[in-house]
Amino acid sequence: MAVKLVTDSTADLPEALVRRYGLTVVPLHVHFGEEDYRDGVDIWASEFYYKLETSGVLPHTSQPSPGDFLQVYEPLTADGSEVVSIHLSRALSGTCQSAEMAAEMLGRPAVTVVDSASASLGVGLVVLEAARRVEEGASREQVAEAARRASRRLVLFFVVDTLEYLQKNGRIGRATAFLGSLLNIKPLLTLEDGIVTPVEKARGKNKALSRIFDLLHERVGRKPARFAVVHADRPEEAINLVERVKGEFACLEPPLVGDIGPVIGSHVGPGTLGIVALPEE
Repeated sequence: MAVKLVTDSTADLPEALVRRYGLTVVPLHVHFGEEDYRDGVDIWASEFYYKLETSGVLPHTSQPSPGDFLQVYEPLTADGSEVVSIHLSRALSGTCQSAEMAAEMLGRPAVTVVDSASASLGVGLVVLEAARRVEEGASREQVAEAARRASRRLVLFFVVDTLEYLQKNGRIGRATAFLGSLLNIKPLLTLEDGIVTPVEKARGKNKALSRIFDLLHERVGRKPARFAVVHADRPEEAINLVERVKGEFACLEPPLVGDIGPVIGSHVGPGTLGIVALPEE
């Protein structure tokens, strides 16, 4: 029985990998005032960051409805196939809940929903781990369990230019302790139990990025791992981080580099940089 994978647009996976593994991507929504855009369908990263910085409107986001997921699950399972559906942290979004409601509405036990407890290419690396298990012929529950294990192994750190976007969008989590920081203090953050959590503060982005590498060496060391570098409208800085990752860690394959898409970008703001590591089991 075939196993098919569904994720959502916050996984920020390059289109080539979506096609390579036959993934189905359900878009979240970005709203600029009365304007509604489907993430990765009607608006892409480059357009989004331009609009964010020029429109003067703070966007807000919304998850897909259960009906959106049901419209995906029904045709995917019509031939007897099963689905593993891997999504953005439920602490950050109602996307997992919508997927779970749709799985119940389907009326047959054909869909397993997995909370990645992550965001952006953190979700993406979990999805790719599941995709490798699908190619090996694993069952639905084996694929889902591989995704759960991957989510527990993920190491993710990111630095934002400002906490303004996280605060205004209500996703600041435990990072409220960093509000009111002095000029040029850059917050270094992680996701803990899927919640935005402060790590420490650094004076300037370069020092913050250096601290990310220190922390990655502590958490990953020389273990073989897969890496991803994510950025919010900072492609040159991201490429520099990729080269440093390749030089300092035992990469199982070239690190992924990707845009932080419109939904996650609405919450972290332009200038954000992050590194995700998935150590091998």
